[in-house]
Amino acid sequence: MNNPDTPLPSAEPPPALFQPAPALARVIEIGEVAAGIAVPEDRGVRFFSASRDFDGLDGMLFRNPEQAARAARDLTRPGARKAPRPIAV
Repeated sequence: MNNPDTPLPSAEPPPALFQPAPALARVIEIGEVAAGIAVPEDRGVRFFSASRDFDGLDGMLFRNPEQAARAARDLTRPGARKAPRPIAV
């Protein structure tokens, strides 16, 4: 006989107690200009430019979004080089 207090077996496994949130891409803005986005990867974030002014950073890998934003800000400074050095990861 079936006991009415016994739960029925579920086809789905129970949910994990803790699941880290997936890392999200972040928009990098310099003032009111969208410089690009920083997309998480295994070893950091990859920068994709949204404006020709920041194409020198396009595809570069940074440790974190803040480092990518700093590199974008550096490009907007007077006398800045248009082709920045890669930042070590």
